Amino acid sequence: MNPQDAAQTALSTPLLLSVCAVAIAVLLLLIIRIKLHPFFALVVVSIGTALATGIEMTSLMNTLVGGFGKTLGNVALLIGFGAVLGRIVSISGGAHVLSSTLIRLCGRERAPLGLSIAALLFCFPIFLDAAYVVMLPIIYAVARELKGSVLLFGLPVAGAGLVMHALMPPHPGPVAAAVFLNADIGQVLFVGLLVGLPTWYIMGYRLSVFLAHRTPFQPVPDMMGNTDGDDAPPPAFGTILLVLILPLVLIFMNTGLATLVSSGTLPEGNPLLNALMLIGQTPMALLISTCIAMWLLILRRRPREGMDAINDIVEHALAPVCSIILITGAGGMFGAVLTASGIGSALAGSLEDMGMSLIVAGYVIASVIRIAQGSATVAGTTAAGIMAPAVLASPELAGMPAACITTAIVAGAIGYSHVNDSGFWLVGRFLGASTRTMLTTWSVMSVGISLMAFGLAWLLFTFVT
Repeated sequence: MNPQDAAQTALSTPLLLSVCAVAIAVLLLLIIRIKLHPFFALVVVSIGTALATGIEMTSLMNTLVGGFGKTLGNVALLIGFGAVLGRIVSISGGAHVLSSTLIRLCGRERAPLGLSIAALLFCFPIFLDAAYVVMLPIIYAVARELKGSVLLFGLPVAGAGLVMHALMPPHPGPVAAAVFLNADIGQVLFVGLLVGLPTWYIMGYRLSVFLAHRTPFQPVPDMMGNTDGDDAPPPAFGTILLVLILPLVLIFMNTGLATLVSSGTLPEGNPLLNALMLIGQTPMALLISTCIAMWLLILRRRPREGMDAINDIVEHALAPVCSIILITGAGGMFGAVLTASGIGSALAGSLEDMGMSLIVAGYVIASVIRIAQGSATVAGTTAAGIMAPAVLASPELAGMPAACITTAIVAGAIGYSHVNDSGFWLVGRFLGASTRTMLTTWSVMSVGISLMAFGLAWLLFTFVT
């Protein structure tokens, strides 16, 4: 009997569930009260949980390092390439090009819609906080020109960014959850689009405009966001659109071809098909898109700076995401401990006895952790790690069902934003909004986005199962 099996048979189900509950409570205590960095908190709790459940010390490090390394092997490249791609689009003036073009197409009276669509595209590879800072000068300029409340233009941008940050790879939450649940990234993208687009329009755009109109007029703050752009002429709208859409096209191509091959429609082992599927693998698709963006947006427009400009972009892009990558890896470590200890199997059995489906349980767990400690990344990573053993133990959930559960978990992880969420304060500070105003606008919008995204993911889950 191997050490992991011994651990799984050493403790009863109630005791395993009690250890799990204590582990989550200690994790939240370390992060919220003691203010320990989530990376160290997850590592400490993983070790404590492993020891408490009887995983032998001789195999403890193998379990911890195995979970950490397996997660990073899948996640680090995606987040790293996505961060560099986002930085390239950001400093090239892509946000201004997208916004001005879409506002012109939508018309001045529908400027909030144009800005929100621009944010939807711009936030595909870029984290919400970075994208929001880059788009701030545009939000301020449009609000001043049209003499409207800054909330009317700032909230739809934030809503679009929140939807993309929650549901769409290469953002850390959906990538990590997909890795833990062994969900295909292409299918997660597909489900994310099916769920995200209506969620964005109804909750991210319509609801935010409704809330802005019902809130007292908010003037443009006396500050100016830094676009961090360059002095070269701005790129064409089509160029920016190509750079942002290309990875989606490549990834969807891989998913479609893999489906056709597995169904027998296309022959297996064809060299051309294998090559096309290779370039559509998510890391390869992001690498190709990033290299094309380097050429189109940097090297061609700033030939004198050459590789110095590229290296500077890479350095500035990767530094901020190192912490996120490590937190995600530590979440994988925690998930490996839950699997090896038998907690995951015990939790799955208990949920089945309660009649609660895995997709509902994943959403609830992610939501509770999100409300308690604020970080969407920690909430999604922890919830996915907890749910992974149960999902992986159910072969019927492979494929699209796993993608739907992934979407449900990250929907729970992004909702219910309040004063313990850094995004709450970032958006509020830049919009000059009071805490009360943010609670009645941003927080309400985040709850709406979370509930609608979960509802659509649940409907799709019931359809595919």
